[in-house]
Amino acid sequence: MIVINLDVMMAKRKMSLGELSEKVGITLANLSILKNNKAKAIRFSTLDAICRALECKVEDILEYKEDL
Repeated sequence: MIVINLDVMMAKRKMSLGELSEKVGITLANLSILKNNKAKAIRFSTLDAICRALECKVEDILEYKEDL
């Protein structure tokens, strides 16, 4: 299972969802879906924009965990 640690990185950078939404250029609703691990897919351009805004690497946001 892929886990999205967007909330962890936002907390580390002290950035709100609204602030990230403005920097990345995607809606609060779509960011919320990502943050809550409800997303079925993510575009590489979106992932790139999030990494730039949070000054992090992809592996800081996406994590693989084995299903138990």
